[in-house]
Amino acid sequence: MSTAQPTGVVIPEVDGRTSTSALGRGVVADALRAADPVGARGAESSTDWRHDYLQHFRRLVEAGLPSRDAALTIARDGLASLHTRMRFRPEPGAAEEPLDAAFKGGAPLSTATVAGSGEARRELVLPYRGRRLRGAELDDQLDTWVAGGVIERSCADAVRTVAANPDWLALPGRRVAVLGAGAEMGPLTALLSWGADVVAVDLPRPAIWQRLIGTAERYAGRLHVPVAADAGGDLDKRAGADLLHDLGRIAEWLAGFDGGLVLGNYVYADGALNVRVAMAVDALTVWLRERRPDLALAFLATPTDVFAVPADAVDEAGRRYREAAGIGRIRRPLRVLSAGRLLTRNYPPGIYPGVNDSLVPQQGPNYALAKRLQRWRAAEARAAGVPVSLTVAPATRTRSVVKNRLLAAAFAGAHRFGIEIFEPATSNTLMAALLVHDLHAGRPEHEHPWQDEAYAAAHGGLWRQPYSARSALGIAVLLGIGAARG
Repeated sequence: MSTAQPTGVVIPEVDGRTSTSALGRGVVADALRAADPVGARGAESSTDWRHDYLQHFRRLVEAGLPSRDAALTIARDGLASLHTRMRFRPEPGAAEEPLDAAFKGGAPLSTATVAGSGEARRELVLPYRGRRLRGAELDDQLDTWVAGGVIERSCADAVRTVAANPDWLALPGRRVAVLGAGAEMGPLTALLSWGADVVAVDLPRPAIWQRLIGTAERYAGRLHVPVAADAGGDLDKRAGADLLHDLGRIAEWLAGFDGGLVLGNYVYADGALNVRVAMAVDALTVWLRERRPDLALAFLATPTDVFAVPADAVDEAGRRYREAAGIGRIRRPLRVLSAGRLLTRNYPPGIYPGVNDSLVPQQGPNYALAKRLQRWRAAEARAAGVPVSLTVAPATRTRSVVKNRLLAAAFAGAHRFGIEIFEPATSNTLMAALLVHDLHAGRPEHEHPWQDEAYAAAHGGLWRQPYSARSALGIAVLLGIGAARG
């Protein structure tokens, strides 16, 4: 076998080569098989997964809507399929092994702790467009977002609850393990500024750890860092661990922390690597749950996915469609010229819950599978009684997104459709506040998993705009390109 083969947690080979399409087809079919046999056969028979995945990922949501049991069956069967199919290769040229092999041995990791020198912030302050919103200004902005359909009212209520309880911010008695600690959308900076204990996991790359250590020193919290026991030199050069290859060492290290542990999943990578690292985190989640009954889970869901949404979101989108404001004034000729493909309704009227399909083809099936895996785990864990914080985060101008020229242009034109694109500092502080809320106040009990996902969503307007996302995407790109040239 070629030494160029990937190692660690890997996508299985099919007929001698790695196939992410075969994995995606198989997992989606397995997830649908019990709840929707016709949908499962459709996924299995796809010959162009890169294009067809859009309809099948929508079907995963639709097939779960009839009942809680159907939704949980899809989640559990999808997770089981991934854990059965994904493999571990210990070294180049070695044979693939079951995923459990990732937890074999390895030299233990030690802990280095960086204690900040700053003063803990005892007030919720949200950075927003050059201002720092607190108190009445924060209240006003939350009202503006709710009125504009940018966030759900439950999101605003949760943020206000945290603002009214500033002693919650430091998360006393808990440690938050931030997997993907260097991610722009992660809560690390906000948590450290509030004086929290943060356990950081990211790749052993000095540039990452220089930044994280500097952040920890500047703020009030404590940062716990994994280091190789026999390593020497400055901390930034010996810190870090790789989830793909060091899963057993990371698992044992995290298992050893005292107090309540929150496992926060903020990892991201491009392409097939995203599925591999998402699967590594899920395997770690299962391992820790078996050993830590105090474990809580945290996730961020992307708004560019398929979600069931409440009746009032459907009705508001319908009202906006009828009023045809802004770009809608030229809707009719655009629809005629495009044979009905442009500016289609976001939802059929009167069907509840609505299904918001905001999957973006440019992000691809690997991204969709990695994010759906997290939603499945959140639903399964919540049903098993595990505390879970999964929040839909707004579209955000992170480096990983805007490096795609089409997405960057779409973001630039999105405001013409009532969509607000957030800056990273606003998003990660807002999401950290919602995490604090969920860990202290908990979430309401809902009858169906789709309601859990819709609670406190900050979707940026995608759920309440008049048009389906893909039918407006091309126009948003053209408007964004025009604005950039202007």
